[in-house]
Order: sequence, then structure tokens, then C-alpha cells
Amino acid sequence: MAKRSVARKLACLRSFYRYLNKRGGVAGNPTTLVATPRLERRLPSFLDEQTVALVLDHPDRSTPEGVRDAAILELFYSTGMRLSELLSLRPADLHMSDRTLKVTGKGSKQRIVPFGRKARTAVQAWMRARTSFVVPGNDPGTLFLSVRGKMMSPKSVNVLVNRHIGAVSELQKKSPHVLRHTFATHLVNRGADLQAVRELLGHESLSTTQIYTHVGIDRLKKVYAQAHPKGA
Repeated sequence: MAKRSVARKLACLRSFYRYLNKRGGVAGNPTTLVATPRLERRLPSFLDEQTVALVLDHPDRSTPEGVRDAAILELFYSTGMRLSELLSLRPADLHMSDRTLKVTGKGSKQRIVPFGRKARTAVQAWMRARTSFVVPGNDPGTLFLSVRGKMMSPKSVNVLVNRHIGAVSELQKKSPHVLRHTFATHLVNRGADLQAVRELLGHESLSTTQIYTHVGIDRLKKVYAQAHPKGA
């Protein structure tokens, strides 16, 4: 079994024995003697700068749905926000003049995140198109709406992101989180301060953000191996 499978099953057994202890079914917990395997850190999947540009240009902006999809993709890449954070956005959370928005993250913690000019243009276009999605007297109030005028579901956003990434890339993973990883990786590769990236992503610990430094090192190793005469 993979280490992650062992760790997951071990966690289930520990929880089960704690339950039995509380119910008086057993006297001890033998799983406390079993060490949890040390898990390897998986490098996140991300898009290179040329590919993400193709993804952002892929939606058909001549249609209301395409305008909406473009705004979603631009915000994901421009802010690095999570799927749940995007779905909870309301128009009042965005400040167009200074290009910042208020994000409500895990544990209802809020943070202010800047976004780029292209994202602002895309969102402004969507705000004009949004009225055609609203069912009179039944506006859910969220920034992004389904074609039926309801708050978008996580599945629907996953599907549209998967479709647009899949149209220009053969990357195996095509979720909104790939755009979050892409946002962070591009910042680190271009010299952004890791602490600033942590705050933008809304990470509790800097150690969570440090995985993006490994992504940068891995990229440099590949470039070295390809370009240096003795690099292979």
C-alpha cells in the first residue's frame, strides 16, 4: 500500500479505538504503538505562463456564458483564491478602483487580495452581463450565477475550468486548484517574497507555502539538465 493509504487506515483505526474506549468496549488502544508513516510532499500541478495565457483567452467572450467563464478564470489566476472563496464572493466584496477584493477563507477568516487589470476588465464585463442571468425578484446575491440565475455549484465551476484547461493543455489535473497552484508558482518563480505569497493564499503556516519553492527548484533542475553540457 502507498504511505497515504496506510496513514488513512491507521487514522480510522485510532478513531475507532477512541470510540470503543469511550463506550467501554476495550481497555486500551493498541494503535498508539504504531507509527504513522512519514508522507512525501507531492509537488502541485500547475500551468506554465504560455499555457495559462491560452486558458484565459479560450472562453468565447461574445456569449454571456463565455464572459462569465472568462471572469472566473481571470479571478482564479489573478488572486489564487480557493473554489469555495470564489463561490461566496458578492459584488460588494470587489473594489474596482483600487483593484482589491475581500475574500472569506477557511474558518470565516477574511483577507484583502489585489487583482490585475485584465481581471478587472473581465469582471466588469461580467457585471454587465450578469443582469441577463438574474431571475426577477430572486437574485441570490453571489457574484457568479448559473444560467438559471442560481448560485453556482462547486461541480459546475469544476466542469467549466476543466473544459477550458483541457482545450489547451494535456495536464492530467484540471481543477480550479491548479490555477491556485499556478498563481503561487508564478509568483515564487518571479521572485515574490514567500511571506507575501502565504498571506495572498490565506495559508495559516509558512511551511504550507514553502512547497512552491520546491516547484521552482524542480523547474530549475530541469532547465539545468537540458541546457548544461554536463547537466544530464
